[in-house]
Amino acid sequence: MMLHPRHSFGPEIWHNRIFLITLMVWALAQTTKVIIGFFKEKRFNFRWFIGTGGMPSSHAAGVTALATATGLEYGFDTVFFALAATFALVTMFDAQGVRRATGQQATILNKMMDDIYWKGQIEERRLIELVGHTPVQVLAGFLFGIFWTLILY
Repeated sequence: MMLHPRHSFGPEIWHNRIFLITLMVWALAQTTKVIIGFFKEKRFNFRWFIGTGGMPSSHAAGVTALATATGLEYGFDTVFFALAATFALVTMFDAQGVRRATGQQATILNKMMDDIYWKGQIEERRLIELVGHTPVQVLAGFLFGIFWTLILY
């Protein structure tokens, strides 16, 4: 698809209210994870800001912000909201379902690797275990996304 000659992707994207709110809510959720992690573990870890998993789910917060802002902008009875809400539901289901199961499998595999390593049979890198979310983390991200979207909109 060609952009109309009057349209310029670079400058115009930064005037897209829905896009900006979605990015801000995602960044706020990631920042909240860092703050919670700092107080919980009494140390700073930059991976909490760029990594996956944790409380609240920034996946859930971001897609909820997208759907909420779309509904506020175009109406909750439009195809635009239906698309954004469906995308949000699929993303949240995946964040707490498939990705969480992957993290649980990584935990088990890491335990097996530790057992094998200490017996001197193999040396391997550990798998990343925090890749998914619990249902509570997803629900917190969902509520976080709605709350901040209503504030920022």
